[in-house]
Parts: sequence; structure tokens; C-alpha cells
Amino acid sequence: MLISQELANAINAQIGREFGAGLQYVAIAAHFERRQLKLLGKLFFEQAQEENQHAMKFVRYLLNTKADLQIPAVASPTASFASAADAVQAALTWEQEVTEQIGQLMHLAAKDNDYLSQGFLQWFIDEQLEEIVKMDRLLTIIREAGEKHLLTVEAYLVHQG
Repeated sequence: MLISQELANAINAQIGREFGAGLQYVAIAAHFERRQLKLLGKLFFEQAQEENQHAMKFVRYLLNTKADLQIPAVASPTASFASAADAVQAALTWEQEVTEQIGQLMHLAAKDNDYLSQGFLQWFIDEQLEEIVKMDRLLTIIREAGEKHLLTVEAYLVHQG
């Protein structure tokens, strides 16, 4: 095994959290789809796919390093939200938590002088900045527009490409 058992265990836990995030983003997407906010729904369905891809990167890393793969059970996502802002706030909070979790993984890799894992984890650290900025901007725009003007947010998303 090319990584410590402690790091392998922590990565296994992160795999579960990433798959869980994918389910949470599906629930957020469904929240917007039910309200006929198709672009917001699409954005979160795509985010769900991205979270699953992140989980799979971790799976592949464990397999490549000959570590044990033990994917934990995934909790059910929150299924409904009081407002669009609450749904996006949940996403932003999640991304902030993931940033801390990835930082903890990096700390373990650094403690082990595991440069392979540090290199691997750096991609996730860079990705987290992008994710936090994206959710923070979206939350700001939704709050500025207000719950009654979410079609304005949809129009904004059209122009974001």
C-alpha cells in the first residue's frame, strides 16, 4: 500500500461524503425543477454529477495506491427547502465543509510525508476554491433578486453560459 492506513480510512470516509453530496445536489436540483426553474435545476444536476466524479477520483486513487476500498453508507439528503436561498446556502455550507475535509486529508498526507497524496489532493484544494466562489456568487444573486424574482436569476444563468 502506497499510503498510510489512516489516510486510506479518511479517504474512504470522504468518498461517502462525496457520494452523499451528489445525492444532496440531486435533491436541490429537484427543488428547483419542481418550481419550473430549469436552469437552476440543470446547474445542480450537473453539480451532482461533478460530486460523483470527485468520489470516483478518490476511489481510483485508493485502487491505484493498493489501499482498501470501503465505501461507507450514505445518509439521505435533505429533500425540501423553504426558499431558493436556503437551498443554495446548503450547497455553500457543504462546499465550505468539504474544503475543511480536504484540508484535513492534506494534513494527514503532509504528516506522513506522502508527496504522492499531497499532489493528488492539491487538485481538490484548487477545485474547492472554484466551488465556493460559484455557490457564493449564486447565493448573492438569489438574495439580490429575491424569492419573487427567481426568473431574473434564470436569465442571469443564460448569460453565464
